[in-house]
Amino acid sequence: MAVGLGALATAALPPLFAVPLLAVAFTGLLWLIDGAGSARSPARAAFTAGWWFGFGHFVTGLYWITNSLLVDADRFGWLVPFAVSGLSAGLAIFPGLAAAAVRLSGARGAGRVLVLAAAWAGVEWLRGHVLSGFSWNLIGTAWVFSDAVSQTVAVTGTYGLSLLTVALAAAPATLGDPVGGGADAGAGRDRRWAALVVMTALFGVLWAAGEVRLASAPAIVDPAPAAGSDGSVVPGVRLRLVQANIDQRLKWSPSERAANFRKYLSMTKGPGFEKVTHVIWPETAVPYIVVRDGEARAAIAAVVPPKGLVITGAIRATPTGVKPFQVWNSAHAIDESARIVGTYDKFHLVPFGEYVPLRGVLPVKKITRGAVDFSAGPGPMTLALPGLPPVSLLICYEVIFPGNVLDPRNRPRWLLNLTNDAWFGESTGPYQHFAAARLRAVEEGLALVRAANTGISAVVDPYGRVIARLGLGVDGVLDSPLPLPLEGLTPYARFGGWILLGLLTIAAGLAFIASPPPPRRGGRRDRD
Repeated sequence: MAVGLGALATAALPPLFAVPLLAVAFTGLLWLIDGAGSARSPARAAFTAGWWFGFGHFVTGLYWITNSLLVDADRFGWLVPFAVSGLSAGLAIFPGLAAAAVRLSGARGAGRVLVLAAAWAGVEWLRGHVLSGFSWNLIGTAWVFSDAVSQTVAVTGTYGLSLLTVALAAAPATLGDPVGGGADAGAGRDRRWAALVVMTALFGVLWAAGEVRLASAPAIVDPAPAAGSDGSVVPGVRLRLVQANIDQRLKWSPSERAANFRKYLSMTKGPGFEKVTHVIWPETAVPYIVVRDGEARAAIAAVVPPKGLVITGAIRATPTGVKPFQVWNSAHAIDESARIVGTYDKFHLVPFGEYVPLRGVLPVKKITRGAVDFSAGPGPMTLALPGLPPVSLLICYEVIFPGNVLDPRNRPRWLLNLTNDAWFGESTGPYQHFAAARLRAVEEGLALVRAANTGISAVVDPYGRVIARLGLGVDGVLDSPLPLPLEGLTPYARFGGWILLGLLTIAAGLAFIASPPPPRRGGRRDRD
C-alpha cells in the first residue's frame, strides 16, 4: 500500500499534474504512520512505512534514468534492473526519516499533519545537500502548472512550498480522528475539519496573492528590430536558441560528428538570422574541443551575428602535453573573430554520468564517453559577455538546486541553462527538469533561458511564465527577446534558507499547539 501511495504522489508531478492525488497519497501515508503505533518499535515501523512510500515515489518518478543506460546497452544495459531501484532505495531513506519523526514527536490530531509537513520539507532540503545532493522532483514542483500558486516560491522557495503542500495534502487525515463522546463530541467533530479548512483557505490566499502579483507584472512584448524596449525586455538583444534534436546514440559517433556540427551551423543561419543578436546552442553541442580546434572555432565564428556571440556547450580539456590531463563539461562564448570571450565549467557533476564516486572501489565505469572523470568547476559564477547583461550559466541539472544557481556576491541579470536531455528520450524526465528550472526563475526574480538538444528549450520570464517554447523531440530554432529581471530582490533571493528555517520553526510551534492532549487513563474512552 505504501508503494502505491508513493506512486500516486508521483502522478501529481510534471507532466501529469494530478495534484488532487497528493491528498490520497499523504493522507494514506499519515494513516500508515498512525498504524505503526501498535508495533513494538513505533518509530522503526513508521520509518519502514515511509521508506516503502519513498521507494514507490522515486521508482515511478525516476524510471527515465534507465533510458540513459540503454543508449549504450551493450556496456550498461545490465545495470537497468539495479540503477533505478538502487537509487530509489537510497533516496527512500529520506521519506522514512520524515515518517519516523512524526512518531517520535508524539504529535496528535492536526499537530501530526504539521510535523509530517515540516519533516518532509526538512528531508527534501537534506536530499538536496547530502553527498552530492539530488533535489529532483520536490513536491512543491507539482504547482508549476499554476502560474499563480508558483509565485509563492518567490517568498518561501520551493522547499517552503513543499512544506505547505504536504500540510494541505495530509490535512484530510484528521477526518478519521476520534471525536470523543458526550458533550465533547461536537467539538471533536469541529476539530477534525479545522486542519483541512485552514489549509484550503491558505492555498486560496496563496492563489489570490499570486494572481494579484501576476496582474501587476508587465507583459512581455517582442519589439520590432529597430524599436527600443518597452521596459519588459532587454533593449537590443534578440536570442536564437538552436534545438538540433540529435539522438544521443549519434551525438558522438565518429561518422556523424561532422554532420551534427553542420546541422547546428545551418540551423543558426536559417530564416530570420538577420534579426538575431546572440545565438545559444545546448550542452556539448560542439563535438570538438574548441579550445584546441581553430578550424571549429572559425566555423562557429562564421555564423556569429554581427557584434554578437554564439554561446555553446563543449568539452574543455587541458592543452596537449599538460599533466595531469583534465576535462571539463563547459560552455564557451565565441565572437565573430573566433575568440573565446567567456568560459564556464560545470561544478555540480552527475555521479556515474560524469565521474565515478569511489572509483578505486566500485567496479563500474561512467556512462559518458572517455575513461577520464570530468573535473568540477569552481562553482556558480557571473559572466560578463559582450552585448548581454551579466549571466549565470548552469549546465544540465545544476538548475534543479534551489538557492545554488548564482553567485550572490555578484548577482547576474538572467539565468542560462544549457542541457542535453537526449539521454532520457521521450519520457517524463525532460518535463520534470524544465519544471524545476521554471521555479528557479521565480525564486530569484530573473529570466531563465533554456537551450536543450532534444527539448524542452524555452524562455521564461522572472514570474515563471513561458513566453517562448520548443517542445520535446522536435528540431527547430526559437527566437525571442530577453526579459528584464525584477527590480529588487525577491524575499527568497534576499534571505534564502533562513526562510525555510523560519517556516520549520513556525510549523513546529503550531504542531505543539494543535496537538490535543492524550486521553486520560481510566476516564471515558474515545469512540472511533
